[in-house]
Amino acid sequence: MISTSPNPSTIVAIATPPGLGAIAIVKMSGPKSLEILQRLCKRAHFTPRYATLVSIYDAQEALLDTCLALYFKAPHSYTTEDVVEIQCHGGVMVARLILQTCLDHGAVLAQNGEFTKRAFLNGRLDSSQVDALAKLLVATNANAAKVMARQLKGALKEFVHAIRHALLELLASSEVLIDYAEEDLPLDLHPRMQAQLQQILTKLQSTLAISQAKVPHIEGYRLSIVGKPNVGKSSFLNALLLEERALVSHIAGTTRDTIEEVISLYGSALRIVDTAGIRPSEDVIESLGIAKSLQSMQESDVILALFDLSRPLDTQDQHLLTLLQTQTHKTLCLVFNKNDCPPQLDTQAIIDTLPPLPLPPPIFKHQRTLLAPFETRAQAPI
Repeated sequence: MISTSPNPSTIVAIATPPGLGAIAIVKMSGPKSLEILQRLCKRAHFTPRYATLVSIYDAQEALLDTCLALYFKAPHSYTTEDVVEIQCHGGVMVARLILQTCLDHGAVLAQNGEFTKRAFLNGRLDSSQVDALAKLLVATNANAAKVMARQLKGALKEFVHAIRHALLELLASSEVLIDYAEEDLPLDLHPRMQAQLQQILTKLQSTLAISQAKVPHIEGYRLSIVGKPNVGKSSFLNALLLEERALVSHIAGTTRDTIEEVISLYGSALRIVDTAGIRPSEDVIESLGIAKSLQSMQESDVILALFDLSRPLDTQDQHLLTLLQTQTHKTLCLVFNKNDCPPQLDTQAIIDTLPPLPLPPPIFKHQRTLLAPFETRAQAPI
């Protein structure tokens, strides 16, 4: 596929995140890419796909940096156009000076996603690969990155093409049955078509089921830490993160809003949500925080309920237990906190009150190791 514009512009952008770093990359794509590179470096010849050590000069011929330059000749590039990459020293200023010099020589500043847009319009990527690339760039866990890498490589495209080819064959056979109904067609043609259609349907249903099952592995799991006020939820969050992320005090109701952090656990992203203490309240602000806590419970894959081992069961604990009884479809973990104090809580009564606890999901199979650093403060009878 050729470019959609008869005279496409040459676009340029800094391809690396802003800030301090060892290197930065300035990227150009378009018909004037090589010409601009030649003017930047005062060099006539560049071998395609070879890195060349060059000196970069601005429009007033002042030296900007010594860099590596790569030239990709069309159509053998990401956008299928002439593409140039300049690898300069990182930092705030050098890449900006090179970018400005490219603009002075006739390039235009690329819009967000314009390199990938040209790759799509010129047939280098299809829509499934563009979607995979967008998700790969924001992947927060190893599982998601691996799945998106396979999709970017074309796994989904190949699957769709195979299904489409099989359906077209069935469509051709159906037309044969209609157009040549009075001819001597194979007697088993209709049963074979039914069998092939059923195979396609089974494959699609299986793919859908597998995809739905893998959603948590790709998007990550959500875990809410819930409990009555001053039970130690924020302390537990800080212990999980090994840092003082949440404020901790002896005053009940210190946490008024949810606090969220994401950690990587055995290749999966785990979003941990510290919630406001759950109890009946007439305070307007506290009630808003409690409402968000209840919403977080509904949206979580795992609920980690904390109980104070040093105090007997009270009405606030009973209120939380009533709420937990409605979450039968969630994985529930009970944590009995403050076991360095004399125990007064009937833990077995709490366990008997709740439905049978399901086994934790695979990401928690090593939870005893995970809890080891603060075992003296928490027990987790799962």
